[in-house]
Amino acid sequence: MNSQKPVKAQKDAEELPSDQQPEASLGDKFDENVDTRSLEDVSPHPPGNQVDRSVVVGEVIKSTSMWAIRLIIICLLLYVVFQFAGNFWQGILPMLLALIICTVLAPFARWMRKMKVPAALAALIALLTFFGAIGALFVFIAPDFVRQSQSLYLQTVEGIQRLQLWAQGPPLNLDSEDMGRFIDEIASWLQEQAGAIAGSVFSGISTATSLVITLFIVIVLTFFFLKDGNRFLPWLRSATGRRAGWHLTEALTRGWNTLGGFIRAQALVSLIDAVFIGLGLFLIGVPLAMALAIITFIAGFIPFVGAIVAGALSVLIALVSLGFTEALLVLGLVLLVQQLEGNVLSPWLQSKAMNLHPVIVLVSVTVGGALFNLVGAFLAVPAAAMIAVAFRYVQDMMKLQSGEATTNDLEFATVAGYLVGRYTEKQGEHKRELWLEQPDYAAPDSAADDITADGSPESLDGKINMDGTPHNYDKPSGKQPLKRAADLISNIWNGRSN
Repeated sequence: MNSQKPVKAQKDAEELPSDQQPEASLGDKFDENVDTRSLEDVSPHPPGNQVDRSVVVGEVIKSTSMWAIRLIIICLLLYVVFQFAGNFWQGILPMLLALIICTVLAPFARWMRKMKVPAALAALIALLTFFGAIGALFVFIAPDFVRQSQSLYLQTVEGIQRLQLWAQGPPLNLDSEDMGRFIDEIASWLQEQAGAIAGSVFSGISTATSLVITLFIVIVLTFFFLKDGNRFLPWLRSATGRRAGWHLTEALTRGWNTLGGFIRAQALVSLIDAVFIGLGLFLIGVPLAMALAIITFIAGFIPFVGAIVAGALSVLIALVSLGFTEALLVLGLVLLVQQLEGNVLSPWLQSKAMNLHPVIVLVSVTVGGALFNLVGAFLAVPAAAMIAVAFRYVQDMMKLQSGEATTNDLEFATVAGYLVGRYTEKQGEHKRELWLEQPDYAAPDSAADDITADGSPESLDGKINMDGTPHNYDKPSGKQPLKRAADLISNIWNGRSN
């Protein structure tokens, strides 16, 4: 019976007129003068074209989550590719080295094919010329190395004795007994390491065998790349289809041109370094000047690190063979040549070949050396250049699809690249019509003029420094509360309420 009373009271209240309806309970936090009927027009939705902030937060979280999932998938793909390359590194390394050699020999082999020389014979002549030049170089410096190695040994012993005498004098003032004890400790340490050195002989033999096999594979691959390399892109287009083949043709040709430009530019820079350093070492009288010049040339293909190692070796040989003064002269020579390379030659040549920032080059060499030792440091810059080429190619295609550029605004390396660029441009025009019909991509009415002027030289972006600080703009700082308080006092003083 008691449970039916509230139901009956509710029905009686519903039968009353609207002006006699009982008011809702307001609770203790509301003033008694509040009329709930005045709140009927209040909506939880913001006025005008505003949206609730929770909607914006939700969209940000949704977009961030989607991008996070995509980045995780990309990172997983890169990890799988890295692991795959690591497992098959012994097969991938000869191919990479052969491609680098081909960038040097391909123009010569192409010229011979144009002169009606058979492709196989042209590849063989190019290989024999390349390795013959390297062999002739070593044969040229071998007698000088053998002749001066004995004198270098005697000069090294004499130099060590001079260093001992110098260490016994001021400012070190080392005792001969202390130096003898220090030398004995070094000898005992070497004896302790004798077992480890002996145990590494077999691994050394295995490493030498692996190097010989790798060199043989590189020679064979280089021959076939030079002989049949011009057939690769047509085969790739027939195997992957027209559009994919056009994309691959343009991207791989850009990569090939960049890689060849890097090798030729680095070879020219290394040759200039070797000539100047070798001439300076010869004039100073440093032993093995020719050998050190060749080491400088080879080490120059490893940016930054190779030059430092070759220069330190030259300074060390000058120190132990000639003395402190001559070592300082060699150090000054190396620093002068390196400054010429770093500030004049490399920026001028490498910017044309790769267009990579020096920071990217340094980070690439560091990471490559940490992951794959010397070979990684040597291949780091070409790998970074290939990644940069792929990134720029994707950017070009995105510009064509977004309408930021046309086919005539971009530079293509092949006819296939131009054709696929024109197709991508037309495809972008069709897609943009569909994108602009969607609410997420539709611009508000107030931005119509800006959309019309976007991309033209008379647009607002071209007239104003968009990175500059706007005039009459107060940057957020700790003084903002004080400024607001001062404005409030000024308004009260002038009789304004807001």
